[in-house]
Amino acid sequence: MEKRPVSLRQVFIALAAFALLCGVGTVGFHLILDESSFDALYRTIITVYTAGLVSAPTSVAGKLFTIFLVVWGVAIFLYVFGLVIELSVSGAIGGAWQERRTRRHVDQLKDHYIICGYGRVGRRVGEELSESGVRYVVVDLNSDAVDEAHRRGDLLIEGTGTDGKALQSAGLERASGLIASSDSDVDNLYITLSARAARPDLMIVARASTEDAADKLSLAGANRVIQPYATAGQEMAKLMLRPQVSAFLEIVSSHSGPEFRFEEIVVTAACGKAGKSIRGLRIRHATGAVVVAKRRPDGSFETTPDPDVPLAEGDVLIAIGSEEELRALEELFAPREPVAR
Repeated sequence: MEKRPVSLRQVFIALAAFALLCGVGTVGFHLILDESSFDALYRTIITVYTAGLVSAPTSVAGKLFTIFLVVWGVAIFLYVFGLVIELSVSGAIGGAWQERRTRRHVDQLKDHYIICGYGRVGRRVGEELSESGVRYVVVDLNSDAVDEAHRRGDLLIEGTGTDGKALQSAGLERASGLIASSDSDVDNLYITLSARAARPDLMIVARASTEDAADKLSLAGANRVIQPYATAGQEMAKLMLRPQVSAFLEIVSSHSGPEFRFEEIVVTAACGKAGKSIRGLRIRHATGAVVVAKRRPDGSFETTPDPDVPLAEGDVLIAIGSEEELRALEELFAPREPVAR
């Protein structure tokens, strides 16, 4: 039969029982022996501890009450002592402290990302997010994943993404997105369903091993579904057929690239740029970044967008440039400060 791990709740219950026994002993000795409250408490502690430093009561009631305290006091004391030793040896105390520390950090996060499944794919996602300076929380229960998360200093919730409580502990209600990167398609499906039910507006990217699994994940609510094996095959073919194009895309799509990268800029009502054109805003001249595509609110894409067509609220501009140029582009489309009247 598998032995259940000791919980801190058991220790607290045992300590509460010990405190209750001391209270009963104090009241009992106070009534039976007519002692002061402090003397009765002192006698109770000495009796439970079996130190024998006070005189034994002479009345029958006092002797019977003392026997009661000794039997139950020793039993509770030994039980508490055993629990504390077992917790110390098993590391549960340190683990509970680490868990509370992690939860405090997670509770302070906002607009972070949740990685459900910390295998090879999940770890690579974590590296990319870390290089981008984005905070994330790992949700996994596998011992290897837990050890790796601890080694990297990641925030970890030990659980499965299929458990709604684990997702809530990871700050799902405040997260910007979730990555379902488990090795199991079934788990990724349940993760997607759970996250979508709790957050209809959440960005969810899921991993799939087959086309059938990818279709089911899309139906479950995943915004994007990635098939690592299919993607790897496509990339290898591109490297053979168009090596220079692939090399360029690798540079601009990597956060560790020395020169250029892509960025998304959303045209919002607050930025005040809706109704103006790319040419009219002089984006290339003002920022140095180049707009290479535009995603319309209906989801369709326009490559090499017409610079004279007015931008609409909800348009997403795909731009390329250096970090400094893209930062200037973000400032151009940043929400305007309200003018006080």
